[in-house]
Amino acid sequence: MKILKKLILGLIFGSTLITNAQKSIQIDVQKHGEKFDHYWSKMVGAGRANEGLRAGWLEQLQQVQENCGFEYVRFHGLFHDDMFPIVEERGKLIYNWQYIDDLFDRMLDLNVKPFVELAFFPSSMAAEGGKTQFWWKANITPNDASFEKFHDLVKAFTQHCVDRYGIDEVLTWYFEVWNEPNLYTLFWDGTKSQYFELYKQSVTAVRSVDNRLKVGGPSTSNFVPDARFAGETTDNEVSEAVFNTEDINALKWHGVWIEDFLKYCKKENLPVDFISTHPYPTDYAFNPETGKGKGLTRYVHSIKDDLEWLKSTIAKSNFPNVELHLTEWHTSPSSRDPMHDRLPAATYIVKSNLDCIGLTNSLALWTFTDIFEEKGGASSIFHGGFGMINFQGLVKPSYHAYRMLHQLGDEKLYKDDYLFVSKNSKNNNIIALAYNYPKEYENAVPAGSDKRETGTAKKLNFTLKGLKAGSNFVVEILDKDHGNIHNFWEEVGKPEPPTREEIKVMKDYANTMKTVYLKADKNGVLTINQELTPWSVVLIKQIK
Repeated sequence: MKILKKLILGLIFGSTLITNAQKSIQIDVQKHGEKFDHYWSKMVGAGRANEGLRAGWLEQLQQVQENCGFEYVRFHGLFHDDMFPIVEERGKLIYNWQYIDDLFDRMLDLNVKPFVELAFFPSSMAAEGGKTQFWWKANITPNDASFEKFHDLVKAFTQHCVDRYGIDEVLTWYFEVWNEPNLYTLFWDGTKSQYFELYKQSVTAVRSVDNRLKVGGPSTSNFVPDARFAGETTDNEVSEAVFNTEDINALKWHGVWIEDFLKYCKKENLPVDFISTHPYPTDYAFNPETGKGKGLTRYVHSIKDDLEWLKSTIAKSNFPNVELHLTEWHTSPSSRDPMHDRLPAATYIVKSNLDCIGLTNSLALWTFTDIFEEKGGASSIFHGGFGMINFQGLVKPSYHAYRMLHQLGDEKLYKDDYLFVSKNSKNNNIIALAYNYPKEYENAVPAGSDKRETGTAKKLNFTLKGLKAGSNFVVEILDKDHGNIHNFWEEVGKPEPPTREEIKVMKDYANTMKTVYLKADKNGVLTINQELTPWSVVLIKQIK
């Protein structure tokens, strides 16, 4: 009853929308806007392939596809032993696609395509006594025979996909070679040159099935301000200077292996359909509060800086027209960062995506779900997991960020530092997003356990003109008291684990925004005069 009472009180005593107009931004909704793509809905990440065989994972995937519009999902471990791509039968090794088929079938039934990460090695082609990663022991060490065997595996897998799903379908997929191979020996126990050979074998295998299929790489980790990845393997001593730098944002950050990869593909006459990398706004931030990553979180504009560097680098290469897919991204690359559960992460997501329109083909949040086991199971229902939905199915503020972004139209009418106004060209409805990313926190992307609920409020004041008289709008407000499930969970005593009834009540709370309905006047004018509290996100949507 305590948790239910708290929910009811929260809905009654929410903040009030102010509608008395003062001087405001004037936006004529009759004008034609600038077309833009919903690149934020292109792709989202997940942990590993085998987790996708679970009911909860599939249920949550369906939810984010329907409400956030994601078209593709990328995950690790497609060729890991727990997917049984190679099995022994009567002393012979044979390919077995049953587990992969089951996963892909279910994804496609949910209108989600695989963004195929070609990794890791099945045990039968990894180096004997080689290194593994995670508790589930992903094989990351090649031997002399690995490259040819991997070529044959990738070719057989690609041919099977074409046979099963048809070439028209598979031509819409993407094939990415490996994951973060620059992180020696975290994900690749080999050299840069060996990874390039792996790419050569993989792209040759895929294209041998059909020369139109899309392949890319190098799938490298976050940007760096030094030359630690310039050699064949990582030289961490080179990076020591970054720990003694007074302002890391003053350093010149650059992508990893991108230039070398493009030069290699030109030299070897290899196709490149897309460049992939992971622009986390951090450096060595596997733990943002302690250890080597402490304090190495970059400023809020770092994502735009990184994408502009990428666009410029690709434009100057021999592959100026390749697509750019950022196949992992979040506030940090730690699966135990408390900020992933909290409100500021949502505001960062909205701001970053709106700021980077036109700079990339996708920016994939890592991940859509906390059904994610790189570090094994977590002891708490809120443990800083990457997911926009927790293990119990409770949506976090990051989920609402993507749900709101998905509702935007396809024409930009207006944009400033905290307001984005769009039009849906199909029905001419107006959809706006406003947010308050406080200036006090712009020097570092939110990370760690500090809730950061303080900061300077903003005044949202704008007028829409040219509407049909009496047009109806709904306003949804995500703030510290609405849709912010982690705060609510704390206030009701942190039930661990929650009962079935508590989960139902918390799901209702997590999905409930502060909602207000407005109407344009007889002249087709609507003025919004609203205080934006720190970290709040507001969706203003014409409904008829």
